[in-house]
Amino acid sequence: MGLQQWYDRNILPRVINLACSQGQIMKRRSQIVPLASGDVFELGCGGGLNQEFYQRSLVSSFSGIDPHDGLLEQARAQAQAKGWNADIRQGIGESIPFANGRFDTVVCTFTLCSVDDPAQVMSEMRRILKPGGRLLFLEHGRAPDAGVAKWQDRIEPVWKRIGGGCHLTRPIGSALRGAGFEVEPLGQGYLPKSPRPLSWNEWGVARKVGA
Repeated sequence: MGLQQWYDRNILPRVINLACSQGQIMKRRSQIVPLASGDVFELGCGGGLNQEFYQRSLVSSFSGIDPHDGLLEQARAQAQAKGWNADIRQGIGESIPFANGRFDTVVCTFTLCSVDDPAQVMSEMRRILKPGGRLLFLEHGRAPDAGVAKWQDRIEPVWKRIGGGCHLTRPIGSALRGAGFEVEPLGQGYLPKSPRPLSWNEWGVARKVGA
């Protein structure tokens, strides 16, 4: 096993959990995740960081996928503690192992930055949603300020190596619109007291329009 593989398997899950559970990030999760209702699917559910924010009375069923074994164990433990009969599987967003039109709500938080093919992942999320279904998103990506975006371009090659393929320069709202979603922004901005190239966030509701 090479050094990068060892890091990705043993260290990266801990780094992801630590980075994605900071106070300001959890505060933003608390603003978007409770909107989930009906049959819910979470992309990148590993670690179970969102589970405390779901409104149990609104959720009929919970399913999710994540590519990381270690993070999946945590997600399953969180679901069990919540009393959910959850369907949590290992998988990738480019090939979501659920049927067309299966879910009322898809939840995607800090995940699109690290997938291999974001356009395919967005297509898959749209596929598994029922007509009129909602994608609840909270993502970081390309900053609107030119000076910050230049630094994102410079930092990204190194950042991807230590961050499990995490990209800093991917657009968020415009990419979802391009994938056939009707986007209702709920907020955007830099995380307080965080380096701007790493902390531009957008969150909101993207609705599936058409069949």
